[in-house]
Amino acid sequence: MSAPVQPLAESMVQSVDWLAIAPPTIAAVVGLGVLVADLFLHDAKKALLGWVSVAGLAASALMLLPLLDGDRATFCLTGEATACSYTADRFTLVIQFLVLGGALLAALLSITTLKDADKGLPEGEYWFLLLSSAAGAALLPASRDLATLIVALEVASLPAFALVGIRHGDKKSAEAALKFFLSSVTATAVSLMGVSFVYATTGTLYLTEIADRIQYVDGQFHTLAQTGVVLTLIGFAFKTAAVPFHFWVPDTYVGAPLPIAAYLSVVGKAVGFSGLILVTVVAFPSYADVWGPALAALAALTMTVGNLGALRQQATRAYSAVRLLAWSSVGQAGYLLVPIAAAAYSKDAQKSIGSTVAYALMYAAVNLGAFAVAALVGRSRALNRVSDYRGLYASNPLAALLLAFFLLCLAGLPPGVIGLFAKVTVFSAAVDAGLGWLAVVMAVNVVIALFYYLQWTALLFRVPEGEHEKHRVPAPLTAALALTGALGIALSGAPQLVLRFADTGLF
Repeated sequence: MSAPVQPLAESMVQSVDWLAIAPPTIAAVVGLGVLVADLFLHDAKKALLGWVSVAGLAASALMLLPLLDGDRATFCLTGEATACSYTADRFTLVIQFLVLGGALLAALLSITTLKDADKGLPEGEYWFLLLSSAAGAALLPASRDLATLIVALEVASLPAFALVGIRHGDKKSAEAALKFFLSSVTATAVSLMGVSFVYATTGTLYLTEIADRIQYVDGQFHTLAQTGVVLTLIGFAFKTAAVPFHFWVPDTYVGAPLPIAAYLSVVGKAVGFSGLILVTVVAFPSYADVWGPALAALAALTMTVGNLGALRQQATRAYSAVRLLAWSSVGQAGYLLVPIAAAAYSKDAQKSIGSTVAYALMYAAVNLGAFAVAALVGRSRALNRVSDYRGLYASNPLAALLLAFFLLCLAGLPPGVIGLFAKVTVFSAAVDAGLGWLAVVMAVNVVIALFYYLQWTALLFRVPEGEHEKHRVPAPLTAALALTGALGIALSGAPQLVLRFADTGLF
């Protein structure tokens, strides 16, 4: 009597590859350990929690090395080699490297910020939330079913809401967190509705099975499937700060502690773009005629609105430096969307996706570097205005030269060769896919961006007003500046390494 039950029970058993899931698992376990340790540590010793968190993130990143020898998959349905919830392939490892590296640099910036706050920020909760968010962000690129994707997206997002509003009693921080939370929850709810529509029409949540089944949806369910595809994309478009889902960005970056703004600008985007890539080119390739034009229009709109917003920033306005970086990140998101849109039209979708990953790697290194210099200046100039950077070269030549280099990379000008190289790969992806009009829009936006990047760069070398103010650089901040600077310079010397490293192997 029990014979028919056995195959069903066996089919529900899933394998577990502990090495494959090690990177996000280590980050999560260290986060829990830090939270518990915070209960027993004396206030004078709580600075150790920051270094433990940095070590945990470094260990998570190092666990990527044993995974380089080949693709691994776990949490697979028995008898279904392609139906797995977690896959550690080349794409996963590259994005996890970006996420964990970005989180590590944000943690280095945070050590100085927490010390300067002088117990004004709860250290144990801060590190627990940062590590939890990093664990979710590292899980997302490995997710290969829609349920795991949504869970990873929320694990990355929910701690970020709390981090944005972690300054108790700060109205600006609370407002930023509330705006971020409400808009994100709305986008997630829309995405969940889309997932339910996709499941209703295909009967599965696994991305590879969706790709096979959604092509043969019954005609009467075709509109439902199309709607599901569009709604599923909205949540990930929100995370990328694509227009019109961008309105939370400037206020959130200003209200959050600066390291968290840096974290959101890089790791938050990596989460959104990796999710977009997975649901478009892996799960919905047969609906490229739906998401391709939509993403192309979003890319054009996002880069234009972002660059115009950055162009309008007044140098003397409070927090204008952070706002300019926020609007700049919106514009950069538009460039990142271009190759994903091109994948819908290209014969070589993998090459297009590789262009997005290459650009994301460049952007992560130099944008975190720009935020590191902003954190340095913000230690003595709390309002962090663009005008506060006037004459920075006179007080701190190395920081000024690094910021100038980072801004030139973002602009795509020499000596920021890596920025130029990344932009050329994106242009090439658009042109090869027949999206000439999008390449033209991008070219116009690159010219617009040159103005505000060069304006800020020139300000660094002008004669300072008043006395020179020396900026003391703490060790963690020095490490963050050194790492980002060395990475940007090394990649500018050998930019081809980025594209080779970004060869995702997703297909």
